[in-house]
Amino acid sequence: MQKILIIGATSAIAEAVARKYAQRSDALFLVARNSERLQTIATDLGVRGAARAATATLDVADFAAHAAIIEAAERELGGLDIALIAHGTLSDQAECEKSVDALRREFEINALSTMSLLTTLANTFEARKRGTLAVISSVAGDRGRQSNYVYGSAKAAVTAFLSGLRQRLAKSNVDVLTIKPGFVDTPMTAEIANKGALWAKPEQIAEGIVRAIDKRRNVVYLPWFWWGIMQIIRHIPEFVFKKLKL
Repeated sequence: MQKILIIGATSAIAEAVARKYAQRSDALFLVARNSERLQTIATDLGVRGAARAATATLDVADFAAHAAIIEAAERELGGLDIALIAHGTLSDQAECEKSVDALRREFEINALSTMSLLTTLANTFEARKRGTLAVISSVAGDRGRQSNYVYGSAKAAVTAFLSGLRQRLAKSNVDVLTIKPGFVDTPMTAEIANKGALWAKPEQIAEGIVRAIDKRRNVVYLPWFWWGIMQIIRHIPEFVFKKLKL
């Protein structure tokens, strides 16, 4: 039985991941802002076979509460084997271009809060010399685009942070997985019209995440074809890229 902490557990991808671990009879500690939604998910996971499905509320912008929530997860489950960080917001690019406060808020949620949580988790896992830290970043972090460069910049910061953390923790037998989904059909993207062939369902992404954790992967693009797409986008010359509408 694995003991798993999921932060941002009410997101569609995180919930789908939790269901897969519940089917394995693992123990889960679910963290998010919405206590009612958390309880609904926890009840469902119990029906699906979870050994335990405990919950706790957290506003990730409350940095002072981060250490306490991780301690609560360890106390409730008797330790941790896996921590998945899955929270985030889809930034309003236009608002962030006009408002420094909006820009700062998006970075706090999508980058700094994740780094804060990872700092405490990394020290915990490093001391025990085992475990997996898995974090949902994004293909948007591979290259800034005019349509969402605030969100992309925050994810790029997370990706770089994870790269350094992975190198640091390798000698302690702690795995650090960077998860880079492409377009995913979730409530967060519900307002986006004309979803096409490149869009995936949360269940597809969850399957890839669990498989990558099992295989002790370092970085995973989900679905797999996004690796090729981003290789192309990353290597477009800047003088050409400036003229594109992406």
